[in-house]
Amino acid sequence: MEVDGAEADDEDLKLLARASYAHFTSMQVRGGAVRGLDLHLVRLDTSTRELFGTGLDAERVRACLRHALAGGPQDVSARVTVFARALDAVARGEAVEPRIAVTVGAPAEAGSEPVRLRSVTYERDLPHVKHAATFGLTRQRRLAALAGYDDALFTDRRGRISEASVWNVCFYDGERVVWPEAAVLPGITMRLLQRGLEAKGVPSERRALRLADLTPALSAFLTNSIDPALPVASVDGVRLAVDPDAAKLLLECYGTNPWQPV
Repeated sequence: MEVDGAEADDEDLKLLARASYAHFTSMQVRGGAVRGLDLHLVRLDTSTRELFGTGLDAERVRACLRHALAGGPQDVSARVTVFARALDAVARGEAVEPRIAVTVGAPAEAGSEPVRLRSVTYERDLPHVKHAATFGLTRQRRLAALAGYDDALFTDRRGRISEASVWNVCFYDGERVVWPEAAVLPGITMRLLQRGLEAKGVPSERRALRLADLTPALSAFLTNSIDPALPVASVDGVRLAVDPDAAKLLLECYGTNPWQPV
């Protein structure tokens, strides 16, 4: 881990270990490049303005990423976390200068085994921000596992399907891709898929979806920075179509997005 282009010191490590008021973005780096790097940089700047009252220069982030990659593997998983040392100033509502932590690790590969989801009514705080306060969603993922499922699928207080624990979710009816019309994190991979769907002329839309709308005629996919299209086998025991052709279509759409050098 590096902070602002230097090895993290003890103070930074202690702060990051207990930091819940922070935000981050995760990405897969291959050959020193990232799909959707532009979207990651915009996310970091926008969230920094909202949480800390100041912007985050894109070139500063890229310089930190390049420094973390220098002299090491060019294929890694990377996480960029934005935090602040002056937490008292943050609590007082002052604009503070953010710090940038970059963590790199082994590259992650997509899975393929369809997953079984358990639904639960749960709404994340500030859902449009990828923030570090992940206790609740991790708790729901654990409860789903204890109940014999692979992960949790969230519905909001109005009964609308929203997202999964660390995933966006989409559905395919054989003609169009449907994204839930609810408050969700606008995931980078979700947005790349939407770009690719438009580029390939595949219809897609946002629509309010409820658990009662799920039938075996639909296929569903979880999507995040590791896996663009992980098939969903069932929700609460309701079987969904596991459609390899639909998965292939989504992967092709995702692949239309170029790799952008860090």
